[in-house]
Amino acid sequence: MNPVTRSVVLGFLFFVVNTGALAQQTRTQATTTQLLIPSPATQGNAGVDFGNAQALPMPTPVLSPPTSDDAVLQARNARIGARRTPGHAPGGVGNGRRTPVRLVSPAIANQQAQVAPQEFALSSQPFTTNRVNAEGDDTQSYFAFRPTGKLFFNKTGLTYVCSASLIKPGLVVTAAHCVADFGHRQFYSNWVFVPAYDNGTAPFGSWTAVSATVLTSYLDGTDACAVSGIVCEDDVAVLTLQSQNGEYAGSRTGWYGYAWDGYGFNASGQALITQLGYPVALDGGGLMQRNDSQGYTASGFSNNTIIGSLMTGGSSGGPWHVNLGIQPALSGIASGQSATRNTVIGVTSWGYTDTSLKQQGASAFTSTNIAVLVNIACTATPEAC
Repeated sequence: MNPVTRSVVLGFLFFVVNTGALAQQTRTQATTTQLLIPSPATQGNAGVDFGNAQALPMPTPVLSPPTSDDAVLQARNARIGARRTPGHAPGGVGNGRRTPVRLVSPAIANQQAQVAPQEFALSSQPFTTNRVNAEGDDTQSYFAFRPTGKLFFNKTGLTYVCSASLIKPGLVVTAAHCVADFGHRQFYSNWVFVPAYDNGTAPFGSWTAVSATVLTSYLDGTDACAVSGIVCEDDVAVLTLQSQNGEYAGSRTGWYGYAWDGYGFNASGQALITQLGYPVALDGGGLMQRNDSQGYTASGFSNNTIIGSLMTGGSSGGPWHVNLGIQPALSGIASGQSATRNTVIGVTSWGYTDTSLKQQGASAFTSTNIAVLVNIACTATPEAC
């Protein structure tokens, strides 16, 4: 995609790319590219069809992932851990104030789901996938679930959905493939984030994006990928939200911490991971789903983390946590490593549509992707952070 205008201003490279329907202004600095969305205050939800949104197809690799007990993999992870010091940034709880908006008519009957045992497939990787909501309540509207939400956006004239979560009062993290077309220098448009989305209702309102930031290597297709455009090192993106009356979404919902360079993983590259998202194949995408699984780092898969999961299309971009939940009151002394609660260490990037595998993957959060993306977004819009 050839730029039609170029100028260097304050260390940024500005250019305009043509998406076919609307020219998009972007700016590139160092390793990142940020889309600047014109007149966000006047956008509203124009162009987004909440009632007929469809799941963005889950990127599916053609290769089977390596197993978690690969001795070479474990040795390599130990070497990586010796070279890098894991880091993290804490989150916040928010005030919990709700401003519910009905986006579409509810479509899901609140029925008791059939009880099923812990699941695993050909990978023999155990996991459990269930609704976040307990019977008859709205668990998704309480911390630590409410910073997760449904992400609506336009692509080729249609409305698609992914999942996303707040990691600063006004910053949302999601998958890069929910923001841009890998290798084509083309962003999608009209992102609307709905935290704690619940069967057609936006309990904390809906929030439009004022910018989208990805690594330039993902945008131009030079990112290191085990499967081109699918299993990549940097399938991560950050959206900056438009404030409403001087308030950001995270002021109400709270926001998660995030971490990088192996935070939460042991020396063998393993972690207990909780995945949240809105897969359209489960409850029609109307309810938040939770999946718990042991995850492992796969060096042969661009250092992606792999978990067992029942989630499908629509879950892309949903957060992968270590230590999700509210800490109990402790009697006596308890300690451990990587103990910070509600910390995002990746987002859903790809998965197998073959139900015999039931695995999904995430690009690892590192000091060269998530830390850089947040820094760029916060520098451009400090008040959102």
